[in-house]
Amino acid sequence: MSTGIKNGKHHTFNIFVTLIFLLFTATPVLSSSADGIKSVKNWVIVIDPGHGGKDPGAIGAMSREKDINLAIALKTGEYIEQNIKNVTVIYTRKSDSTVELIDRPKIANKVNADLFISIHTNSTGSRSVKGAETWIMGTAKDQANLEVAMKENAVMLLEDDYSTKYEGFDPKSSESFIMFSLTQKVVQEQSTDLATKIQKQFRERVNRYDRDVKQAGFWVLYKTAMPSVLVETGFITNPSEEQYLNSKEGQDYLSSSIYRACKEYINEIDNKSGISLEKTNYSDQKPDTTSSSDLKSNEIYFMVQVSSSASRTEIKPSNFNGLDDITEINAQSIFKYAAGSFEDFSDAVNYRKKIEVYYPDAFVIAVKDNKILPLQQALEQKRKTQKDN
Repeated sequence: MSTGIKNGKHHTFNIFVTLIFLLFTATPVLSSSADGIKSVKNWVIVIDPGHGGKDPGAIGAMSREKDINLAIALKTGEYIEQNIKNVTVIYTRKSDSTVELIDRPKIANKVNADLFISIHTNSTGSRSVKGAETWIMGTAKDQANLEVAMKENAVMLLEDDYSTKYEGFDPKSSESFIMFSLTQKVVQEQSTDLATKIQKQFRERVNRYDRDVKQAGFWVLYKTAMPSVLVETGFITNPSEEQYLNSKEGQDYLSSSIYRACKEYINEIDNKSGISLEKTNYSDQKPDTTSSSDLKSNEIYFMVQVSSSASRTEIKPSNFNGLDDITEINAQSIFKYAAGSFEDFSDAVNYRKKIEVYYPDAFVIAVKDNKILPLQQALEQKRKTQKDN
């Protein structure tokens, strides 16, 4: 498997950068797709077969994790491409090749993926432990979860100069996992939703033992900028499950389950976005806002981030679903776009609810002098200012 993090005492700035990492959204274009899905956008799903090449992953009595992961990943992608026409599938690897842990999330971020799914096979010291589980980014709730994350993150130890590349993160030290608690909050709800759907498919359609949705600090999820999950399809150390994981029937059922969960997730998002094809006059619904030209320097404002792109988008209502209050945010090489500008956080939250029909993954950000601030820091500064006044 694959994962990781940094030393919390020395790399706080990098955490803040990750915390404000953007969800990449596209301007909706209505199209039709298979299985009755009506699509309002083209989706990009990155499928990551864990391990590979010089890294075999977990070893069973008759097989290697890297081979099982690749077989299930390729079948999953095949099901998705054959049955959902508005989805493009991209793999981090399509053969028994070595892909460094640090590059896997980079691939997803580079193509502005909408979903990232990392596929793995579990292992443990007991031959009786069985079942499937799906992980999202978060803080390990107990020692068992931490140990899973440590095991998967340890793959970075196979890489040259891993300490420099992973910014001093030590996958063997529990102290390195502290800062994971601050990351991926912006997409945690969506990641949980997809993970829950995958587990439901495993439980109800494939009759696998349900080990539930869990969270821990995985590097491969920590560095992605979109809803992301890590799927443990079963235990290679359990004799019966190893047989199942290597069988054509087992691989078909497991990959079909992941595909069906993706289809359900996409269908729900697309239906939300397609509630009304008629443009809404948002100016009649919006709380009092400050024009972007009137924003005061050194003041904190709350906005609703709706999209980001590697290339600049012309700011005009037709490019942003009729919104006429878009601001381009200074974010180095990434162009980020936010709607509205409010002095009160609650007004921004209410506005986000009003525009979620077109931007279901939009979220509130804090901006000062056209730069994004960590939200919690901005709220604390606002409270302090109000108290002083």
